[in-house]
Amino acid sequence: MLILVTALLASLALVVTGAPAQAAAALLSQGKVATASSTENTGTPASAAVDGDTGTRWSSAASDPQWLQIDLGATAAISQVVLNWEAAYAIAYQIQTSTDGANWTSIYSTTTGAGGTVTLNVTGSGRYIRVYSTQRATGYGYSLWEFQVYGTAGAGCGTTNAALNKPATASSAENAGTPASSAVDGNAGTRWSSAASDPQWLQVDLGSSQSICGAQLSWETAYATAYQIQVSPDGTNWTTVYSTTTGPGATELITLSGTGRYVRVYGTQRATQYGYSLWEFQIFTTGGTTTPSSVLLSYGKPATASTYQDSANCAGCTPAKAFDADPATRWATSDTTGWVDPGWIAVDLGATAQIDTVVLQWDPAYATAYQIQVSNDGTNWTSIYSTTTGKGFKETLAVTGTGRYIRMYGTARGTAYGYSLWGFDVYGTGGNPTAPPALPPNPGNPEKLVWSDEFNAASGTTPDASKWTADAGAGVNNELEYYTDNKNAYQDGSGNLVLEARKEVTAGSSCPTDPLSGSTTCQYTSGRINTSDHFNFTYGHVEARIKVTGTQGLWPAFWLLGSNFKTGTPWPNCGEIDIMEHVGKVADSVYSTIHAPAYNGANGYGLPYTVAGSDFASAFHVYALDWDSSHMTFSVDGNAFFTVERSTLEQTKGPWVYDHPFYIILNNAVGGDWPGAPDATTVFPQKMLIDYVRVSQ
Repeated sequence: MLILVTALLASLALVVTGAPAQAAAALLSQGKVATASSTENTGTPASAAVDGDTGTRWSSAASDPQWLQIDLGATAAISQVVLNWEAAYAIAYQIQTSTDGANWTSIYSTTTGAGGTVTLNVTGSGRYIRVYSTQRATGYGYSLWEFQVYGTAGAGCGTTNAALNKPATASSAENAGTPASSAVDGNAGTRWSSAASDPQWLQVDLGSSQSICGAQLSWETAYATAYQIQVSPDGTNWTTVYSTTTGPGATELITLSGTGRYVRVYGTQRATQYGYSLWEFQIFTTGGTTTPSSVLLSYGKPATASTYQDSANCAGCTPAKAFDADPATRWATSDTTGWVDPGWIAVDLGATAQIDTVVLQWDPAYATAYQIQVSNDGTNWTSIYSTTTGKGFKETLAVTGTGRYIRMYGTARGTAYGYSLWGFDVYGTGGNPTAPPALPPNPGNPEKLVWSDEFNAASGTTPDASKWTADAGAGVNNELEYYTDNKNAYQDGSGNLVLEARKEVTAGSSCPTDPLSGSTTCQYTSGRINTSDHFNFTYGHVEARIKVTGTQGLWPAFWLLGSNFKTGTPWPNCGEIDIMEHVGKVADSVYSTIHAPAYNGANGYGLPYTVAGSDFASAFHVYALDWDSSHMTFSVDGNAFFTVERSTLEQTKGPWVYDHPFYIILNNAVGGDWPGAPDATTVFPQKMLIDYVRVSQ
């Protein structure tokens, strides 16, 4: 658990996609205008099936026929459709296209639909596409988590980013670290951000007049709800070629048509109180060449390196660990022979590949100078990227190269140590890729209660054994208590669970030396329970209403631990999410912190919530976490005070290790490294009261 927190506030950011935008078989449907024959209720609109969120859905009325339709914005050659059905799926349906939204042509038909996620390879064209369902599988309507359409938007629209490294200007910049040029540098970790006012614009000079057919905007969290894409021959007179007042943020792929030397995004309404901010602004023209969509090529492939470490500080840190899709494992050069230059790591993609993106997630032992090199034989290498100003953490590199082998070749270390990578991801086409494990689905919208305990049993009843396991034994972090087998955990008959810390000796247990008595027998008992044997979950809204203990030396907590800890993954590799911790010596504060291999213990990433002059032990408060694949937000009594954005974390602290199941822990510790031991002012017994614990997804 947390020993000491580092009070760092995460800035707003979003994960940025690494795949090229305007490619053949590109995703055309996300964020486009969607309509439907009906909706079940206001919480399941047509737009929810094209928002890129697998936790939101469209659902129809319970009758036949029903349809869901997407306006792609321009005529497209359609090659694939993916239907992610909810349990209310269609047995009989057609995929239909139209040029005008009125006259429809069927490009796929079935009467034996099986539900689930269906990938259909189709051939058709049109500006409009719909799924037209005629027979339901259930007594409910039809419901789709996602309706994805892939193809080529506009004949001959290429994949080359015409804006890459071109001169860019803007109406304003938030500060010197967020200039206009950062939105066209091909680096998904740098961004332009504007002043916090309307309107604002970002402009790029393509160098010559070009026929423009598409744009991709990779927004940071500070995005535009209303904006225009405009073109100009001279940078003075502008023509609008795309306009919206319902921009969804995140990554938007836009099909458009226009001609000009200059292109700009002109924002007129902000989604937040901040300015506008773009990780990347990409422009595509009819002069580009179309290529297949980029995929991850390197997962699980054979890897080699100049050296690797296998010692107490980094056991089994082999080259393969950089390609295993596990953000908690890493490759490192040998601590006896590898803290020298050069140092390298290479991967065999299995066949010749066309490489367009490399993502390096560095450990603190990073390279300031390195090359990305490709080879056809693993012996003769060609450099496709070179830098002498590597910054470490996460680097997303836009590259162009062909080869079966690819390597990072480091020539100058950023520290006195060697080289070390948590992840080395290679994207492109060709090769012999193996699909990595899929991420779990994000929570629904709206979320629904999936697990809870209201603690309404009779007085003296121990925690519900179908939901909680007693976590008996001595504490960690030099705590002084012994956690009993529910002798200190009971319900009070008034709707609360009690975790009671007492001053009482427990003989024969493995306890640290008590600083007051010098005894190695535990001088205190308390309670700790967890859901590991009963309930494990990934993502959602988690909250508990708790009245903490508040005397010197007490350390109550409400937290989550990675479920793989129970199957042998050590801490902190398993990940830890501390929703609430309180130490008695700081009455007016509670703390939220996350821990992973790159940031843990005293270097955990967290923030306190302080109400000056208050005492959190004097009343109940609601402590909550909202968690999905891109962020965590911590709150107290509905007041959000700390948000961890995944992209910011990866750019500033280290890998995000929270895309897997966790379980809940409640405990009331005594003593330990952070709160210190009880003293003459400490009062026992001390009761931590929990009114309820609830999880929604």
